[in-house]
Amino acid sequence: MEKTFEFTVENFDRKSTKKIIDGIIEYNLSKVSATNHISTPLEFTVKNEKGTEIGGILAEIGYWNELEIKVLWVEESYRKKGIGTLLLQYAEKTAKEKGAEISILDTFDFQAENFYLKNGYEPIGEIKDFPKGHRRIYLSKKLH
Repeated sequence: MEKTFEFTVENFDRKSTKKIIDGIIEYNLSKVSATNHISTPLEFTVKNEKGTEIGGILAEIGYWNELEIKVLWVEESYRKKGIGTLLLQYAEKTAKEKGAEISILDTFDFQAENFYLKNGYEPIGEIKDFPKGHRRIYLSKKLH
């Protein structure tokens, strides 16, 4: 006799976040052992002389000792003054001290492609015409 199952798809409930994240982590680590047993957030901000946030980086060191940069932002009036490079290098240095061996990120051609190339990142892939007329670029850098 064949069993039938019914499933429902519902709007996401924030309580589900932990279950979903824990589930994918458990699966991933069952396939490739962790070299780092915790995910370590690396989140830093830069403030001006008035104490106003003018930039920041949101990153983390993952289970396989990778520095994953999720967001790096500098307020427009402070760009081209070395703040982005300062944040990037600080995150890379901190990650290296904690055992990270590679840094990975993605950006768009209208964002910071040249910035990352100037900072030693190499393109490893891209999605063309996403968003339409642009490219999404994936980059990495060995942390020596």
